[in-house]
Amino acid sequence: MFSKETLQYGRQIASAILGLDALYRQESGDQEGLVVVNMDVGGEVKAQSFASYAEAGQAFTELRDAASLLPEADRRCYYHQLCTSLIAFATWRERGLPFAEQLTRFIHVPAAPASDEELDSLCQQMRTLLTGMGFGGDLAQQCARWEASVRVPADEVPGVIAQLMDEAWDRVEAKLFKIPAPKSDGMRVTCVSGTAFNARCNYLERKVELNTDPVLTRPGLKHLTAHECYPGHYVQFKMRETLARQGQAPADNYLSVVNTAAASVFEGLGDNGLAAIDWIEDDNDRVQALMNRYRSGIGTAAAWRLHALGWKPDRVRDWLRERALVGGEGWVTARMAFISAPARAVLIWSYWWGETVVSRVWRRVAADRRPALLDYLYSRLHSNDSIAMFS
Repeated sequence: MFSKETLQYGRQIASAILGLDALYRQESGDQEGLVVVNMDVGGEVKAQSFASYAEAGQAFTELRDAASLLPEADRRCYYHQLCTSLIAFATWRERGLPFAEQLTRFIHVPAAPASDEELDSLCQQMRTLLTGMGFGGDLAQQCARWEASVRVPADEVPGVIAQLMDEAWDRVEAKLFKIPAPKSDGMRVTCVSGTAFNARCNYLERKVELNTDPVLTRPGLKHLTAHECYPGHYVQFKMRETLARQGQAPADNYLSVVNTAAASVFEGLGDNGLAAIDWIEDDNDRVQALMNRYRSGIGTAAAWRLHALGWKPDRVRDWLRERALVGGEGWVTARMAFISAPARAVLIWSYWWGETVVSRVWRRVAADRRPALLDYLYSRLHSNDSIAMFS
């Protein structure tokens, strides 16, 4: 599947990434770190030691040069961009980096928020769909009435999401491939409050940490099930971990690293999950899909106002609240916490770009080539450019 050169390179870059992560944790006090998931629980890969960010940056410059010699074209592309991301991260910690450059050099997307035209188009599509479903009023009223019609009370959430997880697992195995684990290895939901995320896949503990502060709906929980679990993050982690442990994939498969070129495809595989397992069943799911994209878009616009335009946080919060449409104050609070964290602020763009780059490839590939595409998607990490190289 991978050349011996790439397997060797994967171990080298994984060691360097762990070294940069250790340096960052020590310097910043951020214990979530740069490496947010390390599936190498046995310590197979040892962290390289760096005394400074300059030393780390030099190591990744050399690794970027070495990537150009790898046999696989998609790995040359991905590792070049990954090293560029990590060089930029070291530069940011050492002497700062403008927010626009963080976007272009960390996660390799254009330094611009979702446009007003794109957001207006999503609003119009939602309005047309909701009108056809019988919801009256302006868009805000339509969304409020729709949300009330599909709302799941907090005490019913664990049962609903458990049932959705069970069905999603079965759909992955029926529509995509067999997951290399028994269903008992899968995720369980834990309800939390006061977090900066809507939901998070805590893979190592097999927990989906679900924020119950926002208003929760059945279509929203269905989306989160696909995104965080099956065929999203749990399946991504399980496939990459299994192949790395068997020596069939590079050792950096063990790591989930924020602020890199892999961010958009990682989130996009989750956001494309319902379509991948043919689980978009009715107009409620279609409204939710549009709402997901819209809220990612206004998240980029809010983050841009905060970090690039210098708006005060209260002004950004008010702007976001006026446009949220659903989710209530809990969603606004969580989103503000997410985009306010300096080490995480650019990541909202990975949701905006991710669904687009993944679905574009998914739609153009014929059904008889889907098995090969699935192997390409789940056996390795990808950037927006390397995923597009599948043919």
